[in-house]
Amino acid sequence: MKTYDIEIQRLKSARHDKGVIELGTDAFVQAKTARDDGAMSSTLRLPVEHARTLVILLKQQLAELDKLQPRSRRSGRC
Repeated sequence: MKTYDIEIQRLKSARHDKGVIELGTDAFVQAKTARDDGAMSSTLRLPVEHARTLVILLKQQLAELDKLQPRSRRSGRC
Protein backbone atom coordinates (compact mmCIF):
# COMPACT_ATOMS: atom_id res chain seq x y z
CA MET A 1 0.00 0.00 0.00
CA LYS A 2 1.35 3.43 -0.91
CA THR A 3 1.00 6.19 1.66
CA TYR A 4 1.05 9.93 1.10
CA ASP A 5 1.35 13.25 2.89
CA ILE A 6 -1.40 15.48 1.48
CA GLU A 7 -1.41 19.19 2.22
CA ILE A 8 -4.58 21.05 1.20
CA GLN A 9 -3.61 24.50 0.02
CA ARG A 10 -7.01 25.73 -1.18
CA LEU A 11 -10.56 24.41 -1.23
CA LYS A 12 -12.18 25.24 -4.58
CA SER A 13 -15.54 23.50 -4.74
CA ALA A 14 -17.82 20.81 -3.39
CA ARG A 15 -20.58 18.96 -5.22
CA HIS A 16 -22.41 15.68 -5.07
CA ASP A 17 -23.40 13.33 -7.85
CA LYS A 18 -25.01 9.91 -7.49
CA GLY A 19 -24.16 9.52 -3.81
CA VAL A 20 -20.55 10.69 -4.07
CA ILE A 21 -19.28 14.00 -2.71
CA GLU A 22 -16.51 15.49 -4.83
CA LEU A 23 -14.20 18.18 -3.45
CA GLY A 24 -12.11 20.38 -5.72
CA THR A 25 -8.82 21.37 -4.09
CA ASP A 26 -5.33 22.60 -4.75
CA ALA A 27 -3.15 20.14 -2.89
CA PHE A 28 0.48 19.21 -2.47
CA VAL A 29 0.84 15.41 -2.52
CA GLN A 30 4.09 13.73 -1.61
CA ALA A 31 4.87 10.03 -1.23
CA LYS A 32 5.43 9.15 2.40
CA THR A 33 8.46 7.13 3.40
CA ALA A 34 7.79 3.93 5.32
CA ARG A 35 8.54 4.12 9.04
CA ASP A 36 9.29 1.35 11.48
CA ASP A 37 6.37 2.17 13.81
CA GLY A 38 3.99 0.20 11.60
CA ALA A 39 1.62 3.11 10.90
CA MET A 40 0.73 2.56 7.25
CA SER A 41 -1.68 5.39 6.57
CA SER A 42 -1.79 8.58 4.53
CA THR A 43 -1.90 11.94 6.29
CA LEU A 44 -4.10 14.90 5.36
CA ARG A 45 -3.01 18.35 6.57
CA LEU A 46 -5.04 21.51 6.22
CA PRO A 47 -5.15 24.88 7.98
CA VAL A 48 -7.88 25.48 10.56
CA GLU A 49 -9.77 27.91 8.31
CA HIS A 50 -9.83 25.31 5.52
CA ALA A 51 -10.99 22.65 7.98
CA ARG A 52 -13.87 24.89 9.10
CA THR A 53 -14.79 25.59 5.47
CA LEU A 54 -14.61 21.88 4.69
CA VAL A 55 -17.01 21.07 7.54
CA ILE A 56 -19.47 23.72 6.31
CA LEU A 57 -19.27 22.44 2.71
CA LEU A 58 -19.77 18.83 3.81
CA LYS A 59 -22.79 19.78 5.94
CA GLN A 60 -24.32 21.59 2.96
CA GLN A 61 -23.70 18.69 0.61
CA LEU A 62 -25.07 16.13 3.09
CA ALA A 63 -28.18 18.27 3.63
CA GLU A 64 -28.72 18.30 -0.14
CA LEU A 65 -28.36 14.51 -0.26
CA ASP A 66 -30.79 14.12 2.65
CA LYS A 67 -33.40 16.14 0.78
CA LEU A 68 -33.29 13.53 -1.99
CA GLN A 69 -34.00 10.63 0.42
CA PRO A 70 -37.58 9.61 1.17
CA ARG A 71 -38.84 10.99 4.48
CA SER A 72 -39.00 7.51 6.05
CA ARG A 73 -35.26 6.97 5.44
CA ARG A 74 -34.30 10.31 7.05
CA SER A 75 -35.99 9.68 10.38
CA GLY A 76 -33.12 7.63 11.86
CA ARG A 77 -30.45 10.30 11.34
CA CYS A 78 -29.41 13.02 13.76
